Amino acid sequence: MIPRHSSFQCPPRYVLSILSSYLSSSSSNFSSFISRSFCSETSADGEDVDRVFGIVNNASSSQNLKESLKATGIFLSSGLIDKVLKRIRFSHGNPLQALEFFNYTAKRSGFYHTAFSYDTMLYILGRSREFDKIWEVLVEMRRKDRSLITSRTVQIVLARIAKVCSVRQTVESFKKFKKLVPEFDTNCFNALLRTLCQEKSMTDARNVYHSLKHDFRPNLQTFNILLSGWKSSEEAESFFEEMKQMGVRPDLVSYNCLVDVYCKDRQMEKAYRVVDKMRDENISPDVITYTSLIGGLGLVGHPDKATYILKEMKEYGCYPDVAAYNAAIRNFCIAKRLGDAYKLMDEMVGKGLNPNATTYNLFFRCYYWSNDLRSSWNLYQRMMESGCFPNTQSCMFLIKLFRRQEKVDMALELWNDMVEKGFGSYTLVSDVLFGLLCDMGKLEEAEKCFLQMVAKGQKPSNVSFRRIKVLMELANRHQALSNLSEKMAAFGPTETTSRPTVVIESDYYNI
Repeated sequence: MIPRHSSFQCPPRYVLSILSSYLSSSSSNFSSFISRSFCSETSADGEDVDRVFGIVNNASSSQNLKESLKATGIFLSSGLIDKVLKRIRFSHGNPLQALEFFNYTAKRSGFYHTAFSYDTMLYILGRSREFDKIWEVLVEMRRKDRSLITSRTVQIVLARIAKVCSVRQTVESFKKFKKLVPEFDTNCFNALLRTLCQEKSMTDARNVYHSLKHDFRPNLQTFNILLSGWKSSEEAESFFEEMKQMGVRPDLVSYNCLVDVYCKDRQMEKAYRVVDKMRDENISPDVITYTSLIGGLGLVGHPDKATYILKEMKEYGCYPDVAAYNAAIRNFCIAKRLGDAYKLMDEMVGKGLNPNATTYNLFFRCYYWSNDLRSSWNLYQRMMESGCFPNTQSCMFLIKLFRRQEKVDMALELWNDMVEKGFGSYTLVSDVLFGLLCDMGKLEEAEKCFLQMVAKGQKPSNVSFRRIKVLMELANRHQALSNLSEKMAAFGPTETTSRPTVVIESDYYNI
C-alpha cells in the first residue's frame, strides 16, 4: 500500500491484490477499447520502438518530430506507442516531446489511444509538474471516451498533485474528478486514500476517510489500504475492530497488514497469534505473511531463525520469492554478516530467482557506509553482467562513494551506462557528478555530461549550472558557456514554490 519505512522494508506485494480488485471495474472498458480500430495490434517490433523512441527523444522541434516520424514509414500502432511511452517514462525522457508525440499520433483519423498510453502520458507529465497539460489531456480523454478515465487514472494524477500540494488541495482535485470519471464511486475514494497514505501521512488519510466515508460505501479494499499504513499496533487494532463492526470481513490481505504492523512493532508473539487465527479461519498464510515474519525476526535480532522460515514455509506449500529472500538478506546485512548474506543471494540464483535492484542495494548500503569502494565496484559490475539495471538508489550509493574517493573514471562510467541504458535519475545523480567534476577541474567532462543530460530532455539543476559557469568564466570559455546558457534557457524560467498552488486553481478545474 504505502512505502515501508522500517529497517526491513519489503515491497508490499499485496498492493497488487488490492489494485486488481478495486480497479476491476475498468477491465471491461479496457477490453472493449482494445477491440477498436488501430488498437488491435498490441505487438511492436523492438527495432521500431528504438527508432521511434530515439526520434521523440532527440527531435529539435515539433516539425522535426513529425517529419522524422513520417520519414521512417513505421506504422505507429497502439502497441508501439504504448512501448515508446513506457520507455520515455522509465528513461526520464523529455515530457513535452513525449506529449507532442502523443498528440500527433492521436490526431490520425479513427485512432484511439489505449488506457495504458493515457495513464503513462499523465504520469510523465505529472512527474514534471506539467499540471496544466495534465488537465488538457483529461479533458480530451473525456471528450473521446470517458470510460478511459478510471480509478487508476485518478490515482496517477492525485499522486503527482499530492507530492507538491497540500492535503486540502489534493482533496479538492479529487472532487473535480466527479465531472470526469464515469462512476465517482468507492474505487475512486480508495485511490484518494491510497494517495494520501503514500504521499502524505496516515493521520491525513484517516482524517479524510472519516470526513468523506459517508459519501461513499467503504469496502474491504478501503480498510486494507488504511490498515497497511499503520505504524502503531494499537491504532491498527482499533481500525481492525471498526472494520468488523461495519460488517466487513477481514481477508488474507487484512490479516497480512496486521501481521506486518506487529512485526514492525517487534511484537512477534502477537504476529504469530494472528497467523494461528488465520489458519483457524481456513485462511492460509502466503509468502507475504512469511516475509513479514522474516523481517520481524531480523528486527528482534534473530536472523538465523528468519532464515529457517525460508525452509519451514515450504512445508506448508508456500515457496519464498525474491522479496522473501531480500528480507532474509537484509537481516544479515543489518547484523553485518555479509558472508551469510551473499550465500543467500547465491541460493536465490540457484533456485532460479534473479536478485533485483533492492537485493543489490542492501549490499551497496553496507559498502557505502564502510567506504568499501572495491566491493561496491565489483558488485556493480556483477549487477550489470546479470542484466539487472541499478535504480536511482543504487546510483546514488555509487556516485556519492565515487565523489568521496574522487574516482572520476568510475563516476563517468556509471554516468555513461545511465545515458546509454536509460536507468536512474539524471537530475539526482548529475548534481553529485557535476560537483565531483568541478572539484577535480574536469571542465570538458562536465560540459559533455551537461550536454548529454540536455539531449535526454533533462534540465540540470541551477546549482550545477552555476558551478560550471564559474569555472568556464575563469577558463575564458565564453562560447561554450553561451551554448550551455542557451540550453538552460530553452527549459524556460525556473519554477517557483507557488506554482503548484496556481495550477490547482487553473482553468482546467472549471470542467
